[in-house]
Amino acid sequence: MNAIKHWMLPVLMLLCAAGLNTACDELLNDEKKEGEQDAKDGNQWTRKVGELAQEEGAEMMVIAAKTEEDIAELESYDDKQLFLEELGLEESGVNRLIKKAYALLNLETFITAGEMEVKAWTYKRGWKAPQCAGVIHTDFEKGFIRAEVIKYDDYLKYGSEAAVREAGKLAVEGKDYVVQDGDIMHFRFNV
Repeated sequence: MNAIKHWMLPVLMLLCAAGLNTACDELLNDEKKEGEQDAKDGNQWTRKVGELAQEEGAEMMVIAAKTEEDIAELESYDDKQLFLEELGLEESGVNRLIKKAYALLNLETFITAGEMEVKAWTYKRGWKAPQCAGVIHTDFEKGFIRAEVIKYDDYLKYGSEAAVREAGKLAVEGKDYVVQDGDIMHFRFNV
């Protein structure tokens, strides 16, 4: 390791002191270019950082920058999935990082859908329907009446809101409903 990179190791460790994720890449390894196995399992340097993180009670994940760059350059979802399969990965490092960050911060997502757009909204795990309505607009929380809820898996199974309604899978929930990750919500309110 050259002097500059040797100096950066304590900085990297300092950045992880809060117990968040760490990504080690070619910064720590001059001689070897990233290989397919490194993208999946890391290398000697990431394993050392992983050991240090474990001693500190922190978490660590491997994200291979070159692999992420290659994924980003692919045009279609199918091409990206094929590339990931070839590397033995289920999903990209970016996706894993987002999921890990959400989990560490106790965040989840609910969805709203209209004729013109579908939108994902972030909320704190354990929030009730009125609090989640307030993420969209404070008036939604103040005048909350009820929420119509479709479970994400039901939407995938039946294919449309109308089919979910017809199957009797649309739930009408009140102020005490604890929103679940992936719920598709339609809020009824009066201000």
